[in-house]
Formats: sequence, structure tokens, C-alpha cells
Amino acid sequence: MTLARRASHALEVRRSRFVAHAAPVDSAAAALTFLADVSDPGATHTCWAYRVGAAYRSSDDGEPGGTAGRPILQAIDGQGLDEVIVVVTRWFGGIKLGAGGLVRAYGGCAAECLRLAPRIECVETVALELRCAFDDLGLVHALLARHGAAKTAEAYEGGATARIRIVIPGDRREALASAVVDATRGRARVLDADTAGVAHPLQSPR
Repeated sequence: MTLARRASHALEVRRSRFVAHAAPVDSAAAALTFLADVSDPGATHTCWAYRVGAAYRSSDDGEPGGTAGRPILQAIDGQGLDEVIVVVTRWFGGIKLGAGGLVRAYGGCAAECLRLAPRIECVETVALELRCAFDDLGLVHALLARHGAAKTAEAYEGGATARIRIVIPGDRREALASAVVDATRGRARVLDADTAGVAHPLQSPR
């Protein structure tokens, strides 16, 4: 499960203002880009955590160790989310909260932001290459749409053969392959993209 889109939530604790920003991300690089986008140079602390599969990181950004980044990560994991970053920004209000108060503030602000955010299922996808005769192209495109495949590139060889790169949910791979082979009476082939070879570069669809 991940987030459907960005979300935010604000909280005030003993005059300190906390604002959480959360977003779906598909890599550590995307997480750090989001962090840079929402960071406020005028804030007292910008604490954060992300999880992308087995990869995770967190930061207390000057708060006492374990009082900010770790509670934010626990909020992500506690709600069973993946491919998510949460950034909690604090503007100090003049009253110290103590370690326990910081854990509750950072963790609570992050958890409430995630709780209110719309979610979607994480779907594992595979990249495939289809090779078919030009005369079968219309039929193959219809099957791709029917099985929820997204075309990422396409090329033509000698005007007679088409090569199409797609991504598709992993659990639909076999059904698509069977449908393509059956519909074209074995003329078309479905290959894993990383083993399909590169006779010439494919162009992204316009």
C-alpha cells in the first residue's frame, strides 16, 4: 500500500508548529527530491523518513537522537505503507517539549497525515517486449488495453515487424502472453524486456 497523492497535516503543540508533508515515491532519489521541494529554510527543524521496499532512511535534523526521524518511520511502517516519504517541519514556539513530547509530536503529526491521506495498492509490474507482424498490430494493441498494459516504446523493422515495449502488472503477464499468442496464431512473441535484445533502439511513443 502507498499514497495516491501528496498529503499534509498541521499540528500545534505548546506553541511549536508542526507540519507534515507526505508523498508517494518510487526511489530514494525521488524521496530526497521531495524533501528538497518542501523544506523551509526558515524552519527550526526539518525531520523526515522514507521507506522504499527494503531501503529506508530517517533524520532528526538537530533534534535529540531518536525523537523525530525514527517516530516518523514508525508511523510509515505502523500503517503498512511502502514507497512513501514523510517530512515533518517544526517551527519552535519557545517551550521545550522534552524527549517524550517530541516523539509524540513528530510521530503523531506524521501518523495523522498518513491516516488521512488517500491510498492505493502497490502493484508489482514487469517490463515486456512484444514482437508481431505489422498486420497484427491493431489486434495486439487491443489486447494490451484489455490487460492493463502501458506502452513505453515502439519500433518497426523493415515495415513488416513491430516491436513494442510495455509494462504490465506481474500477475497479468501470463494471461496477456497467452492471449497474444492465441489471437495471432503463434505469429507474435512475448519476451522479457531485459532479455529481448536490441536490434536497434526503440523510440518512446509520441
